[in-house]
Amino acid sequence: MTKIEMGRFLLVAGLGAGMGCGMALGQSAGQDMKNAGQDTKAAAVDTGHATTKTTKKVAHKTSQVTKTAAHKTANGTKTAARKTANGTKTAAKDTAQGTEKVGDKIAGKPSPQ
Repeated sequence: MTKIEMGRFLLVAGLGAGMGCGMALGQSAGQDMKNAGQDTKAAAVDTGHATTKTTKKVAHKTSQVTKTAAHKTANGTKTAARKTANGTKTAAKDTAQGTEKVGDKIAGKPSPQ
């Protein structure tokens, strides 16, 4: 082979290899686009599942806290009612005793010691 033939051969071989690589890259670029679309879809689905899971957790916790608050409020109300009743009984007794003492003073009876 002469130099010119060798040059032509290398030129044709190089162009053939370049065209083959270009076609291979063109096909893989399309596949890359499909893969990117599928990955985006999968990420959106995962995000949706995470949002659903978090919403359920928050709703459950809110429900628990609300029930706890209701129970504590009920217990506080019962305690306040008991203390109010006891205070009212004590005040009634004190008022009765005070009224009796005033009545005794008006009647002129000596006060017991």
